[in-house]
Amino acid sequence: MSMKRKRTSARRPGRRAARTRRTMIVPVRPAVPPPAVNHPEPYVSVIIPAMNEATTIAAVIAGARGVHSRCEVIVIVNGSADRTADIARSSGANVIMYEQPLGHDVGRSVGAAAAKGEILLFTDGDLVIPASQLRPFVTAVSSGADIALNDYSGPVRSRFPHPVVLSKHALNLLLGRPDLKGCSLTAVPHAINRRTLNVLGSGLLSRPPLAHAQAVLDGLLVTAVHNVPVGKMNAARRKMSGNDPLQQVILTDHLDAVAMVLERRGGRAGFGDGTRRREIVR
Repeated sequence: MSMKRKRTSARRPGRRAARTRRTMIVPVRPAVPPPAVNHPEPYVSVIIPAMNEATTIAAVIAGARGVHSRCEVIVIVNGSADRTADIARSSGANVIMYEQPLGHDVGRSVGAAAAKGEILLFTDGDLVIPASQLRPFVTAVSSGADIALNDYSGPVRSRFPHPVVLSKHALNLLLGRPDLKGCSLTAVPHAINRRTLNVLGSGLLSRPPLAHAQAVLDGLLVTAVHNVPVGKMNAARRKMSGNDPLQQVILTDHLDAVAMVLERRGGRAGFGDGTRRREIVR
């Protein structure tokens, strides 16, 4: 009688163990870059004034496009003698062209008037800022802020702080917003909603200190949300005969903003007079 080994359906444990060690490799899809074209129904409009920024404008637009899937980029090219406009068009931006310079911050007003988005994000053609550093401003406005400022106050610890920095701090103190320190609409990047645009009007955006003052006076929700150190990124401006003409423009705008506050709130801007008895002074 021959003894034959019966076959069983049980598999050898070695094979099962080997199979359990196998792992499935799932291919990772590469990140899809944002399309180099403006969305027909934008939620965010990115406004970029530019003059002779051919070396940076493509990178600036690329960063701007990443802030939202429904985005339009508007580049206001003014007074340029290089290929800024051509490069901006090839990057899919809406280019508004002026042969002559528009003057300080006028491009913001032009871009705001052309914008179709619910949120307007402002930056400059010489500031290459990645989308990750621009999104916090869009997020803050989407979450309820009327104005989302760059949380950048400028250097104040030097022996002689810059007059523009001091002016921004002084204006916020006068407005009763010491929490903002030196943050204001003067510095980019910043974002506003369409309600703010309707309240201020596009024209006032070319004078940022006045727009900032009116926004606070009118009770808009103004908050500093994210720090982008633009002071280190801005190129040094040429001075004429030792003077900075742009500095004088900005300081004058701040003086006019102070006048606006005094007109709206009275001669002491709403601050008390303490225990002074002025009636006895002749």
